[in-house]
Amino acid sequence: MAGFVRELERRAGPALRLEQRSGGVGCVVWDAALVLAKFLETGAWPLSRRAVLELGAGTGAVGIMAATLGADVTLTDLQELQELLAVNIENNRHLVTGSVRAEVLKWGEDVSEFRPPPDYILMADCIYYEESLEPLLKTLRELTGPDTCVLCCYEQRSVGRNPEIERRYFELLQVDFELERVPLDQHDEEYRSEDIHIVTIHRKRTVGDRGSLLSTHCQQ
Repeated sequence: MAGFVRELERRAGPALRLEQRSGGVGCVVWDAALVLAKFLETGAWPLSRRAVLELGAGTGAVGIMAATLGADVTLTDLQELQELLAVNIENNRHLVTGSVRAEVLKWGEDVSEFRPPPDYILMADCIYYEESLEPLLKTLRELTGPDTCVLCCYEQRSVGRNPEIERRYFELLQVDFELERVPLDQHDEEYRSEDIHIVTIHRKRTVGDRGSLLSTHCQQ
């Protein structure tokens, strides 16, 4: 299926070329993906040689940007997005300094093939269907280790049931995770918006967890 290409400029080197298609929410580059991808470029979180997994990757914009910054990235989404992800990986492979691959992952299902836990999990605009909240949270619980940092970027929407879904998501999330909002002035100077938020999320510490008291990956 033919699409159209959107270019995403990088701070150094050629732009990412991301094919988009009509027909579904996962086939276009949403604003939250642009904001998170450009935030990664600020260097606030070290990515070189880090294991990174993107949930709901869609076009792969965020994860591919991470791969150009030296991360070893696994892009995940449903089976129907795999061909588009493969196209965008191939279109940008010459820019990758880490590694990148795409795999099928349906939220709520088995995640054993994605273990051990990655250093980072990336999510952009994954909060929109109420029926997906519980499966998404189950996947997050099973994928994260005590030192995994989740970077979640979402656009705050005021129409329909979006505010209720967003409130419910963060209510459920805080049962097992701690979160902190990244201040707007730390976002990319150009790719930022008052209604697009970036939140860092990490698992609450338990007596059985080993490692540092605070995840070093979630600190600047």
